Amino acid sequence: STPHTAGIAVEGSSASGAEARAENVLPALQQAFEDEGAQAIVLLINSPGGSPVQAGIINDEIHRLKALHNKKVYAVVEETCASAAYYIAAAADDIYVDKASLVGSIGVLMDGFGFTGLMDKLGVERRLMVAGQNKALLDPFSPLDESQKAYLQSMLNEIHEQFIAVVKKGRGQRLKENTDTFSGLVWSGQQAVNLGLADGLGNLDHVAREVVKAEEIVDYTQRENLGLRLARRFGASVGEGVFKAAQSAGIQLR
Repeated sequence: STPHTAGIAVEGSSASGAEARAENVLPALQQAFEDEGAQAIVLLINSPGGSPVQAGIINDEIHRLKALHNKKVYAVVEETCASAAYYIAAAADDIYVDKASLVGSIGVLMDGFGFTGLMDKLGVERRLMVAGQNKALLDPFSPLDESQKAYLQSMLNEIHEQFIAVVKKGRGQRLKENTDTFSGLVWSGQQAVNLGLADGLGNLDHVAREVVKAEEIVDYTQRENLGLRLARRFGASVGEGVFKAAQSAGIQLR
């Protein structure tokens, strides 16, 4: 309970089942906020994105805990803070980056493949029976219906608007919005600072020492190893865990 900076790593994809999923991040946040010795929480982010659902859960919980415990949250970006990772970072009071970090990619995508042309060339017949005219939506072996395409686009647009609202809420007047801000483009860390997507240059040690004013950093990250979890519970700092490159299918923020 001695004064320290609480560090939480947000690494890899934020998809369900991946390292940075809400199931891992939320207990770490709750523990850090509840620890009287934690002067502030720093999210150490290195993630290309993931699920808007997982990112939204984490973003909402950060706002809830900030209001409950009156503690600051800072995001520190290492190599990448893109899409769903930026969705999470937008909940922080301030965002710090390296000048060469990759930041942004505020957009939504849904990808897949279509094999109808190849099937025609090979003489393959698709036999599919459904109950419900849209049950085979996005079936890769069937042509994409224009009405279904329009429906999916409207859903992506809705999720994109949710993402935009989160960024505007988090960045406020600091955001220097232009036509490219929410286009899905990614920027260098220095460009992100210039655009108001980040607040300054700095790494974890810098933020702990100069911003939080608590140089000791305690790692609250929830790892897969139970022994490391117990060690963190008693205030021990731990090294990096093994990165699991798991990624779920479906709508992605990346």
